[in-house]
Amino acid sequence: MKKVLITGGIFAMLCVAIGAFGAHALKDILGTNASTFETGVQYQMFHSIGILVCGLLLMKENSRLYTAAAVLFSIGIILFSGSLYTLSITKISILGMITPFGGVAFLAGWLCLIIGAARQSSFFSRY
Repeated sequence: MKKVLITGGIFAMLCVAIGAFGAHALKDILGTNASTFETGVQYQMFHSIGILVCGLLLMKENSRLYTAAAVLFSIGIILFSGSLYTLSITKISILGMITPFGGVAFLAGWLCLIIGAARQSSFFSRY
């Protein structure tokens, strides 16, 4: 749980730094690819928050599904956002072939989170 929360925090912090770097230092380099870079930043932040949610859920119940979700979100950030960052900067279009694998990791992570939450009946009975 602690590692998951730290991982989510690191990814969120890096997201802010990468976003600022892209908006300022890479502005001229990105050109028309700025929106692709921004998509990577947005998805990184969304899934960093997802990792933090997994960490909080793990405090309530030690579930392999929540751990799997956090790992899949991390893989997704690296593959999806990482490929978009690299593609935007280098303009090597073949890197776009990696992006869908990150998207699949994101989807699988959300599925794990949904199943884990559905199985945790005590969590929902209080709300």
